[in-house]
Amino acid sequence: MSYYFNTVLKGRRFDEAIEQVTEALKTEGFGVLTEIDVQDTLKKKIDVDFKKYKILGACNPHFAHKALQSEDKIGVLLPCNVVVEEHDNGEIEVSAVNPMASMSSVENKDLGGLAAEVQAKLIKVIEQLN
Repeated sequence: MSYYFNTVLKGRRFDEAIEQVTEALKTEGFGVLTEIDVQDTLKKKIDVDFKKYKILGACNPHFAHKALQSEDKIGVLLPCNVVVEEHDNGEIEVSAVNPMASMSSVENKDLGGLAAEVQAKLIKVIEQLN
């Protein structure tokens, strides 16, 4: 089982892709809680040049609440990360975590169905982007 789902967007600028991903997440009930600009952070912290790369911390509050009720330490695996990166050829790749893969290490049967629901929503997000 792969730990992520992805798609490549052609003909879009990086900032447009961020907006499109954010809107696609909203349609599936997710909000973006955090946005980590890896390119900017690496430049500031260790003076390294890196490609455009943002990590969006997406959260669906209903699913997060259910997960936290089932397993109070599950917060270490939240939120669901979505990565937007620009490759050298100008293509934008969007990758989302596969919650089934990340939850497989948690020994709590109540989370399996929940992870499957979140997985289905994140797959829809990725499919909406094309």
